[in-house]
Amino acid sequence: FAITERPDTTASHLLQGRAVLIVDRSPGALVGPMNFVSFFQTVDDYSVRWLVGSFVRLLRFAGFFIAVFTPSLYIAMISFHYEVIPLQLLLSVGESRERVPFPPIIEAFVMELVLEMLREAGVRLPAPIGQTIGIVGGIVIGQAAVQAGIVSNIMVIVVAVTAISSFIIPNIEMSAGVRLLRFPMMLMAFAFGMVGIIIGMMVIIIHLLTLESLGNPYGSPISPLRISDMKDTFIRLPVWLMKKRPISVGPRQLRRQGSAKKRGDDE
Repeated sequence: FAITERPDTTASHLLQGRAVLIVDRSPGALVGPMNFVSFFQTVDDYSVRWLVGSFVRLLRFAGFFIAVFTPSLYIAMISFHYEVIPLQLLLSVGESRERVPFPPIIEAFVMELVLEMLREAGVRLPAPIGQTIGIVGGIVIGQAAVQAGIVSNIMVIVVAVTAISSFIIPNIEMSAGVRLLRFPMMLMAFAFGMVGIIIGMMVIIIHLLTLESLGNPYGSPISPLRISDMKDTFIRLPVWLMKKRPISVGPRQLRRQGSAKKRGDDE
């Protein structure tokens, strides 16, 4: 399910054929059924040209993979597969890590935990103070950690790229899931290298494909494949081409827009 406090987002989900549950004294509306792709869609995608909306949506999917796999790829390449790194970059990485006394897994876990604490501290504080704490804390702690030899410059870059990528995901529940997935993926990379990353990715995909939301497959429209719903998945085609609601949400009425005919949705 998805929780939203925006009326326009709620209306957009209703237009797509989903059900919305509003509970008294709760600021959020519960939306279902949801699938994996719908957590990367926003109502703002339909307020701009389809090329711009498609580009931003592709950025979100790319940010998802970067946020989940970048720290684990760093650990795997430094620990096991350093031969895949170009020579000049490998020399730069070795130079930045020569003073670091910890293995890459400890280095990554320390920086990721510090980042999560800074993020949580910024949420709990008032908005102006929270933004200041996040920016100043990240810069000061990162620079001090590098100068003290606790972490390397490359690790700071990896953590920064991972944080930015997780911020791209528009849904807070999906963003929280991505933040949690990074840690077991880092452990798998530390234990088995690229093989561990591939195994972890396969486990994630299998788990997603076995989930259901109100009886609808969570992996739809990718698995099971529904070609008609691919118009609004990884890219968003023009609105005038999407005259029917997505089949993957199980709508009671299939027609979303177009001329109203008495014979129903079949025409």
